[in-house]
Amino acid sequence: QVQLVESGGGLVQAGGSLRLSCVASGRTFSIGAMGWFRQAPGKEREFITGISWTGGRTSYSDSVKGRFTISGDSAKSTVSLEMNSLKPEDTAVYYCAARTTANMNYDYWGQGTQVTVSS
Repeated sequence: QVQLVESGGGLVQAGGSLRLSCVASGRTFSIGAMGWFRQAPGKEREFITGISWTGGRTSYSDSVKGRFTISGDSAKSTVSLEMNSLKPEDTAVYYCAARTTANMNYDYWGQGTQVTVSS
């Protein structure tokens, strides 16, 4: 099993920045990638960014590309999300996630942290 704990989040004005962090524990040697998802009220959870421990490849959803940056340290099993130029529509609960090397889907989830962007 892998446990994920997020930190960061909070309330920020539109145009501002926030940084989220996540640390994994447990069977971290099995992790192949980590990422971030978010879920806004009344909407489905959506993938926003991920980083592979193989080669450090990153991917972003169109909604955050150019504004958000993911970084990670496979040795420490940590991942961070730098969020800039925040918009009210970025308001959501943000979840850290991890998937094992044997799985293409994210299997492990953090408890979530609230990000609220005021206009």
